[in-house]
Amino acid sequence: MEVWDPFDGFFRNSVSSPSLQAFASDASAIANTQIDWKETPEAHIFKADLPGLKKEEVKVELEERNVLKISGERSRESEEKNEKWHRVERSSGKFLRRFRLPENVMLDQVKAAMEDGVLTVTVPKAPEPKPEIKPIEITG
Repeated sequence: MEVWDPFDGFFRNSVSSPSLQAFASDASAIANTQIDWKETPEAHIFKADLPGLKKEEVKVELEERNVLKISGERSRESEEKNEKWHRVERSSGKFLRRFRLPENVMLDQVKAAMEDGVLTVTVPKAPEPKPEIKPIEITG
């Protein structure tokens, strides 16, 4: 069963310039990069589905003001002269996502790993300072 998308082909059909069509494809790739963000007591964990990409094709960076940036590019498969494509649904192009991290993270201990097409970025939390309890002497 095929699901109807009212915006499918909107950019490609409404613009005739090849460069604008490429932009529309890139915009689609950016929008379709799905990333989960969960918080545990110890860390913030980001998981991105990036099937078919190698770790060399993905960048994980920290920008100023606690911003985590995940980017990369999925190349389009080249079409051979004697091949006929019936359907191309996998997105290609550049992708970029940014996430503002909270203040209580340890930016110097961020880790990233790629396994089975899933990128996992772990941002450890700084330990919460324990409240200082000062006894007050009762007089009288």
